[in-house]
Amino acid sequence: MVPQLQLPDSFFDIFDFFRYTAWDEVFASAALFWNIFSIVAIIISLLFFAGMIYAKIRYAELSDIEQEDIKRAEERWAAQHAKPETRNARWEIIQQRVADNNPESWRIAIIEADILLEETLTQAGYVGQSLGEKLKSANPQSFKTVQDAWDAHKVRNDIAHVGSDFILTKRAAQETIVKFERVFKEFGVI
Repeated sequence: MVPQLQLPDSFFDIFDFFRYTAWDEVFASAALFWNIFSIVAIIISLLFFAGMIYAKIRYAELSDIEQEDIKRAEERWAAQHAKPETRNARWEIIQQRVADNNPESWRIAIIEADILLEETLTQAGYVGQSLGEKLKSANPQSFKTVQDAWDAHKVRNDIAHVGSDFILTKRAAQETIVKFERVFKEFGVI
């Protein structure tokens, strides 16, 4: 005898379910479910898209604010730590003249530096009719480079009073300009 294949009863139940089910209703229910799911998914997607746009706009605004904060912080740091750039255009011309190889340029540079020194002392509040009087009234405690100013002014007087007979070497001209420079640095002119 050939053994028969015995299938469980549940198999026949499943088979009966598929045979007697109204598939039109199942498909209609599935289509309704799918339509509702699609509408909800589209609404959620649109909300996420709107949220993404909002986040991108806010991120750009915050990035701009952050960049401004960084810029202000850099400016504050530069103001605190950077060497102030107070170059004087007249001083630049004086330095160019003393760097020249022409003795007349050296003389003009020293005379112009002396004029700039007198203007600087006048602006600083020193009194006197001439630069010499202003230097005499200076207090060495508050005017630390007063001796440099005197030495440089003496060379200018030699140039002005002795004239072309005064022999001015390039080294002497440069040393005189260095003395003027120390005075101008003390007063913040350069």
